[in-house]
Amino acid sequence: MFHRRHLLALAAAPSLVSLPAWAQTNPVRIIVPFAAGGPIDVTARVLAEAVKDSLGTVIIENRAGAGGNIGVGAVARSAPDGMTLGIATTASHGINPWLFRQLPYDPVKDFVPITQMLRVPNVLVINADTAQRLRINSLADLVAYAKANPGRLNYGSGGNGSAGHLAGELFKSQAGIFVVHIPYNGGAPAQAALLGGQVDFNFDNLATAAGNIRSGRLKALAVTTAQRTQVMPDVPTVAETLPGFEIDTWWGLVVPAGTPAERVGQLNAAFTQALNAPAVRERFATLMAEPAPSTPQAFGDLMNRERAKYERVVKLSGAKVD
Repeated sequence: MFHRRHLLALAAAPSLVSLPAWAQTNPVRIIVPFAAGGPIDVTARVLAEAVKDSLGTVIIENRAGAGGNIGVGAVARSAPDGMTLGIATTASHGINPWLFRQLPYDPVKDFVPITQMLRVPNVLVINADTAQRLRINSLADLVAYAKANPGRLNYGSGGNGSAGHLAGELFKSQAGIFVVHIPYNGGAPAQAALLGGQVDFNFDNLATAAGNIRSGRLKALAVTTAQRTQVMPDVPTVAETLPGFEIDTWWGLVVPAGTPAERVGQLNAAFTQALNAPAVRERFATLMAEPAPSTPQAFGDLMNRERAKYERVVKLSGAKVD
């Protein structure tokens, strides 16, 4: 939760936009396509508080299920009046179009982008005892061992088609190695298996893995972003060993197609100001999330690039969920 001084700092920030009367009496709604309490939900609630002087009351509505498809579909079916926003994620707008045979929305035609909100680095982590036993101290060591011992290593993920699974398959392809994928029913069981030594390594969310990295139970070999993260600058990128490798987790705001351009501009101004506010950036840093405010065009371009990338990765993995 925000400290009181953070709320005061945000409340003191000048409003960027002058709202019409209808926007002052009707609350803005942000549909979060995941359950309450997770990082996407938490960041949406932080922003809802931060933009209240610009946009009035903002309420959060959680609609979880089907990998985010239920909530995102609800956004697509909402009135295009600029009063209902939704969270677009790596899953909903990058992975799911290729993972599901049918979606309750068209990721291109049904939405107008507002701004990217955040990016969260993922990290390749290996069980510390395994690393010591096999003398794996770097990503190059891991690749060399896997090449010399095909099928001897395995990695866990939160399930077929999950971000960790797809990162692992892309890694295998680019490194030219064969390791065994072991899917679990969610990220928490996959992490427990890694800590218990049932699997050798995982691609995990940095925010989830950081505590065990710092305690020494897990060894971070590389982050999956194009550049090193400010949170752990000593950890190299996968791309430093395998050029061109880049996978991270992102999410941002969209509205239904047909929303007036003037309202899109108002929403972009309010949310990008909030994302740049020092108090908000400080709060997100505790979640190891990096604010990434953007123009609507830039966020739309990102989603297009990610969708094209994951078409190849999902086909490579062979994953399907229906």
